[in-house]
Amino acid sequence: MEHKTFSIPKISCGHCVMTITKELKELKGVGKVEGNPQSKTVDVEWDAPATEARIRATLNEINFPAA
Repeated sequence: MEHKTFSIPKISCGHCVMTITKELKELKGVGKVEGNPQSKTVDVEWDAPATEARIRATLNEINFPAA
């Protein structure tokens, strides 16, 4: 399982984290998604077929691009 902490400057509240969590968990292979609005980060764990590129693309699509 791969793990990465993404810095997402546009996170401002718990609602943002809920939106990101919902969208990323819809990707096949994504397991854990935990966000922190104070640090503006999201921790993601995934296995194939999910990839870091696909996770980043999804974040861009929902207007929360990773830095």
